[in-house]
Amino acid sequence: MQVHSLFDLQEFIRRVLALNFQQAIWITAEIGQSGRSKGHYYLELIQKGSGETLMAQASAVLWANDYRRLRAALGADLDAVLQTGLQVKMQVRVDFHERYGLKLLIVDLDPSFTFGEMDRQRRQTIAALQSQGLPGVNGCLTLPPVLQRIAVISSEGAAGLQDFLEQLRGNKFGYYFDCQLFESSVQGVSAAAEMQSALARVAAESAFYDCVAIVRGGGARLDLAAFDNLELCQALARMPLPVLTGIGHDVDETVLDLVAHTSLKTPTAVAEFLIQHNLFFENDLLQMAGQLRASAEFQLRYSTQEINRQEMELTLESRQMLNRTAQQLDNWEAALPGLAAGIIRTQKAQLEHAEALCSALSPEKVLQRGYSLTTHQGRVLTNAADVAAGDVLETRLAEGMLKSTVG
Repeated sequence: MQVHSLFDLQEFIRRVLALNFQQAIWITAEIGQSGRSKGHYYLELIQKGSGETLMAQASAVLWANDYRRLRAALGADLDAVLQTGLQVKMQVRVDFHERYGLKLLIVDLDPSFTFGEMDRQRRQTIAALQSQGLPGVNGCLTLPPVLQRIAVISSEGAAGLQDFLEQLRGNKFGYYFDCQLFESSVQGVSAAAEMQSALARVAAESAFYDCVAIVRGGGARLDLAAFDNLELCQALARMPLPVLTGIGHDVDETVLDLVAHTSLKTPTAVAEFLIQHNLFFENDLLQMAGQLRASAEFQLRYSTQEINRQEMELTLESRQMLNRTAQQLDNWEAALPGLAAGIIRTQKAQLEHAEALCSALSPEKVLQRGYSLTTHQGRVLTNAADVAAGDVLETRLAEGMLKSTVG
């Protein structure tokens, strides 16, 4: 029995594949997983059967060099195609490596297979608008609190227009709407140009309107092609008034919807939006009036309670102050005689002490202790230098007086 190494087997498979798949081939598959690293795209391609059963799976890679080449040719469509869950049509070269196994090398893609020609153009329009920063511009405009003066762009005979007007006229709140029709076809070859012209007329009279409504009835998907027109979408995005759209489609979203201030499914939905907008304003007014009334009543009750409380506190504090003052006066009255007697006793003791001190220090007391007092011409001598020879001195003793002459 002949035994082969794994490398031999893998090399044999590589030669067989290289012999049978010498040229790149076109395949269709679903992208089960997509990732990008260092400029390369790594894909897991799958094919499902009935009941979502996985029938086939293979790895594919779009090398960075091939990506840049295809990006230059296909533009942003290439990135849009390389997303998980999309069905793709691509041209691949079958590559097998003894170590890394089977891999499909992507050399070309057909975006029209994935999107269809209309969707591809639609994406180009969106990309152009995004590059100009136009999506969201009209949406940034502020709707007036009340919407009454409506510039309507539609075909005069459109069923959607009649639905729109009847919904406004029959509103149960009695709101009045002044709708001015700027007629334009809403499907066909000339629709985009006519709607663009109508927008220009409305813009010239924008001071007379609160907003713009573009309405039409239902129709086939192809009938909506005019609403993907780049020039029309640019004109709408730059409108000085908020634009509401009700183009009459339940599933598809046109590019015009993306750049409008508010996109609604049907003309009736646009009318209901206008009614609800005004209803919200009325409700806000009623709510604010109720809040103002409630706030005033609360403030009045609070102020009345506060005045009553302060009155009670003032009365209580006044009584307490009078009681404290009366008590203090009573205390003073009771304490005053004792305080006066104490002060008199203290003053009397101080006088007696001063009298005793003065008596102890009187000259008579000093002389009685053996001291004498010498004077010259009535002046008490304290220094021998104050007299001269021959001066007559008088010396006073406790008992009697002596006279002497300075020798």
